Amino acid sequence: MFERKRYKIFSRLFCAAPAYFAISVLLTILPFATSAQSQVQEFQSSIQPNAAGPTRNVPFLTLRNLTGSQDPARVYGDERSTLKAGLCQLTEFDFGKLGPLADRAPAFVREEFLSVDQIRQQDPDSVVENLHKTTAGRSMALYVHGYNIGFEKGCRRAVLLQENARLTERFLWFSWPSDGAIAYYTRDEADLYWSVPDLADTIIDLDAQFGNAAVDVIGHSLGARGVVLALYEVANRTPDIRLGDVVLLAPDMDFEIFQRFAARIVSIARSVTVYIADGDRPLAVSAQVHGYPRLGETGNDTSTLSGVEFIDLSKISGNSPSGHLYHIHSPLVGQDLDQLLNKDMPAADRPNLEQSGPNYWVMKMPDQEQND
Repeated sequence: MFERKRYKIFSRLFCAAPAYFAISVLLTILPFATSAQSQVQEFQSSIQPNAAGPTRNVPFLTLRNLTGSQDPARVYGDERSTLKAGLCQLTEFDFGKLGPLADRAPAFVREEFLSVDQIRQQDPDSVVENLHKTTAGRSMALYVHGYNIGFEKGCRRAVLLQENARLTERFLWFSWPSDGAIAYYTRDEADLYWSVPDLADTIIDLDAQFGNAAVDVIGHSLGARGVVLALYEVANRTPDIRLGDVVLLAPDMDFEIFQRFAARIVSIARSVTVYIADGDRPLAVSAQVHGYPRLGETGNDTSTLSGVEFIDLSKISGNSPSGHLYHIHSPLVGQDLDQLLNKDMPAADRPNLEQSGPNYWVMKMPDQEQND
């Protein structure tokens, strides 16, 4: 069992990003190596047959089909289905004596150390009832993932976001049936649009369960587009609804289309925040494919969007190689999300942000803040 898990983890690392992984391993291990053989011996002696680190859990709702597989990572597929729910349990690979070396690996590599161990299926009402208990009167946060996310990868990234933004115990992941294949972007777009009515129903139902301004809604990349479309439908159906904070992370959406939808969304949310960055490669490709700038890119006329706060992350380091996954890989972004979602701090009150427009803030590196 352990040998299979170890194989899956390392095969993911080499298949997903061989060049980045090879470089990171070399940079991490070489300064400490006395000889190649001693490193191999230390690695072999440090790993135990039952080597498993801390367990994490993330509750979910999903529109994916059940595959019938006994492999926890393959319980749900990429076909459209009715709403289902449950709890995804993940375990972090335990490197034993090499733990300090693994801790120094780039964040996008450490993501691969997580493995889905168990799926506990529940009905949606039970998941919401349990969430009521864990939130203990606080608001809850609904998160929608982006393109190219299979169920297993979605579990891993959902748990990383809930930890990075300190949303544990009040976090619910909504998984639409993305194919999890980089070549299927247009198919993912179709599946996202198909999922929008269910997402809108979910938001309305959660508001009825948790109360006024007690539901935060978070979307990443293509999932952020789904959030905008769902919220537009929610506003049309229930104009008196009042949600909490709406957060759009690296949103893969036409900026001008968002301009036409924004006022309706602002009217039903406590706040609307858009995180953007220069050098976001997937969004640059999307802009070329669609022919129009993306909402998550810099350079748009954000001053036209009253009631929306933009956070420019272009100056910070520690992002993924693609510049698109800062919400799970950057502790600075996690800290900012914590201040926004858990402490109700507007951008003007968050100390690591510098205002550069009427509704535009730039995130500074910590050393910049100290030198000001």
